[in-house]
This record gives sequence, C-alpha cells and structure tokens, in this order.
Amino acid sequence: MTTANTTTEFAVEARDLKRSYKIPRGLFKDPAILQAVGGVSFRVRAGKTLAVVGESGCGKSTLARMISLIEKPSAGELNIQGVDAVGASDENKKKLRRAVQLVFQNPEGSLNPRKKVGAILEAPLEINTDLNAAERAQAAKAMLALVGLRPEHYDRYPHMFSGGQRQRIAIARALMLKPALVVADEPVSALDVSIQAQVLNLLSDLQQSLGLAYLFISHDLGVVRHIAHDVLVMYLGHAVEQGEKNALFAQPLHPYTQALLASTPALAGSTDAKQRVVLTGELPSPLNPPSGCVFSTRCPHVTERCKQERPVLRELAGRQVACHHAEIFLTQV
Repeated sequence: MTTANTTTEFAVEARDLKRSYKIPRGLFKDPAILQAVGGVSFRVRAGKTLAVVGESGCGKSTLARMISLIEKPSAGELNIQGVDAVGASDENKKKLRRAVQLVFQNPEGSLNPRKKVGAILEAPLEINTDLNAAERAQAAKAMLALVGLRPEHYDRYPHMFSGGQRQRIAIARALMLKPALVVADEPVSALDVSIQAQVLNLLSDLQQSLGLAYLFISHDLGVVRHIAHDVLVMYLGHAVEQGEKNALFAQPLHPYTQALLASTPALAGSTDAKQRVVLTGELPSPLNPPSGCVFSTRCPHVTERCKQERPVLRELAGRQVACHHAEIFLTQV
C-alpha cells in the first residue's frame, strides 16, 4: 500500500460527489430527500491543503465522511491515490482507509480515557500491520517525538494532558499508518486561541516533512488563511467558489464568500478590515432548497435569473465561481 511518500500527484480526487438521505415523513407519506452534498469536485495534491469552509449545515462534515470512506457517496467519483474508492471491493477499501486518516474536533472525546497513550498509538499498528510489540512501541515513541511530546508521555492517560497536548496525541495516532491524506475536521476550534497557532504550526511542519495532503474543514477563516493553499466555499451542500487562497481572500467573487470574509474579526483600522455585509432572509431548508441559486434567498444582488436558474461553477479570474453576476465584482477592487 502506498503512503504519503508516494509519487502519485493527487492524494484525493473527487468528481461531482453527492450524498442524499431519505427522511421519514409519516406512515402514509413518501420519505423526503435531503441532499447534504449536491455535487462537489476537487483535487488535493500531496503536500497541499484544501480548506472547506461554510456555515454549519452546509455539508462540510458529510463531505469529510465520504472522503474518509465512512459513508458511501450517493453519486459521483472518488479516487484515493489514483484508486477508485467508490467501486472498490471491501478488501481494497480496507487498504484505502489506511491512506486516509481523521483528526477530530474534540481530542478529549476522540481518545479512549481507559487506555494509555502508548496503547492508543499502537492500536492502528496492531490491527493493520505485522509489527511485534517492541516494534510497535518503538514506532509510537518515535511518533510522540515527532509531534513534540516526550518519551515519558507514553505511559500516561489522556486526562493527564492539556487540550493542546491531547490534540497532538490525536494527530500522532492519525499518522501512525503513514497516510497520504489527513482529514482534519475543525481540529483547533476546541482549543484556546493561544494554543491554536501551536497546533497549526505543527500541522504545517508535519506536512512539509512527510508530504501530507490535508482536507481541512473549518468555519474560521482566520485559521484557513494561516494553513490553506486552496479554499472551497460551500453553501447548502453546493460549492459556490473555489480557488487559490490568496486570490480568493484578496478578491472574493461570490456574494456568500464576501459575506463570510466580512464577518471575520479584524483590528480597527487594519488593512484587512472589510465593509460589513448584512445577509437578510433565512437559511433555506435542505429539504426544500431554492429552485435557482441556492443563495438567492439571502443574496443582496439577487435577480429574477438567480431565482429561476441555478448557476454552475465556471472559470473566472483564475478560480471557479457559481454566480451569474460574478463579473461585476471584478471591477470592485
């Protein structure tokens, strides 16, 4: 099985991924269809980070579960290191899961409180490799050192550590099988602000030294700006803007991206401060999305065309944007 040191250009490739759920509505009614992800495409190269951003309920975590093979897409294509992950056999999926590992939001909840750190780190090796006990212990202690922890931490329980140290342990566990892709779902949002930068710097250092690819799920654009190379903005299960981080932050072309960036706190008088964008209207129900643009019920620039025709992602100014009128924002620099 190839690992993060592979020469494969893309760690993961997704094309038009969709995930829908049937919601019961009563004994004599057909179930409603909730489309959590409505057709998302992207590629992540080894050594790069794609950040997926958006409000709660936009489909970020559902997308993460599909990429990590916890859930099967309802439609679309998913390749992990060039291997079809949707049509793979159960045996091949088991191998592919080793190449994709997760770092969860809350390290306290993701670590077994009854097991020592050494046992937690060795568990993936015990299940997936033929290493003996001494070799597993050696690998676990080496990984502790890699994430900035000391050898004596090997024999301690998770409750004996701070939140930042527990997240380092969670990161170490995710790296034990040498994955090509790490899916990080809000990995620093549960940490104190003073600790967040340390963990983000650790993730960056590990990426450079191991050639890891990250799918970084976040609602915090300040964090995204620090760690991402590319950004995918989602709204109500759809990608509305996608492109290189610096270009997207400097000149957002979708009204929703503009609203997200304007809501990011900035120091008074800072050059990063942006004019406040006030969104009106309610977030639509995913059980009954708008027939046209999914953002049409809240967009300050909505037209009749927006209400009737759903825009598709199209190339504009070096990125992709799903907005009928995105050209008007190119002149507003």
